[in-house]
Amino acid sequence: MTRLNTESALPYALNRVGVLMNADPADPLEAEGVLNPATAWGPDGELYLFPRMVAAGNVSRIGRARVVIEDGVPVGVERQGVVLSPDEGFERGAHNAGVEDPRITFIPDLGVHVMTYVAYGPLGPRPALAVSTDTISWRRLGPLHFTYQSHLSTDLNFFPNKDLVFFPEIVPGPDGRASFAMLHRPMWDLDWLRAGEGAPAPAGVADGRPSIWIAYVDAEAARRDLSALTSLRHSAPVAAPEMPFEVAKIGAGPPPLRVPEGWLLIHHGVTGPVARGFELSHGAVYRAGGMLLDPDDPARVLARSQEPWLSPETREETVGTLGNVVFPTAIERIAGTVYVFYGMADSAIGVAALERTAD
Repeated sequence: MTRLNTESALPYALNRVGVLMNADPADPLEAEGVLNPATAWGPDGELYLFPRMVAAGNVSRIGRARVVIEDGVPVGVERQGVVLSPDEGFERGAHNAGVEDPRITFIPDLGVHVMTYVAYGPLGPRPALAVSTDTISWRRLGPLHFTYQSHLSTDLNFFPNKDLVFFPEIVPGPDGRASFAMLHRPMWDLDWLRAGEGAPAPAGVADGRPSIWIAYVDAEAARRDLSALTSLRHSAPVAAPEMPFEVAKIGAGPPPLRVPEGWLLIHHGVTGPVARGFELSHGAVYRAGGMLLDPDDPARVLARSQEPWLSPETREETVGTLGNVVFPTAIERIAGTVYVFYGMADSAIGVAALERTAD
């Protein structure tokens, strides 16, 4: 494995390619924007985009669209309808509903696409999972459950959780067992849900800002029964806000990409005010950066970008439902180039090329 000096910047950069998808003003399901997509290759060899589609009243669905590729570059989409709607009780509240911000990881060892998403239900954002073999039909496995860990002195299932994404390959678990790993981002503030509850972070967690955590699934259990993917163990913090562009919070982006140095995780960092509960973080700025995780212990950060790789600059990134947002959520290799797909101001979808800047 290639080694990096942890004090040096990661040798990668993101360069804009363009806008891939705008909301269709004639479609009421896209009235409030298309954003934060997942991606997956279909059995037909085509690449498909799975955008979060937001209807009036902030009701989100997950769509499917074929990515139009010209000369190896993604340039547009052909819509193919909706694959997931907030139809289950855990995806709906009395005055809200949504299936939001999907991430899709194809796990060859299981032969399935694994979609993590946020169910916007009665108690706010909760993590959930669905699987597919054809990228058309998705079977819900239900909400995720985190096994109780006495040393944390709390139940992680109490808390809202976002930015969920699986690694594509088996990794070593902290117990030495072959495991599938998932990154997640619990949020400790419960005041918005029940006044006076405060932010009871787990024991040993000194920094209460929203941070990237990891959890594990026993690989053999998942091979026997895919529903084991919803039962996560050994949850632990990976990275807290550290750089100036991350001072409010951070969260994982696309599935980690295996590179010579380890696992490359593209993430978002936020500055400015952090909204509570169901509110939007107006006034905040979302930027994209990267960090390198140890392949032998993916809970260990080897290096991280000291400056953002992508900041909101274009009109599509600065003006929208929530201005000043670039929010990376998907990554794919097309004709030798790695492309990152990202939400733009909670209203449109852009694409950038990931490029190596040094050897």
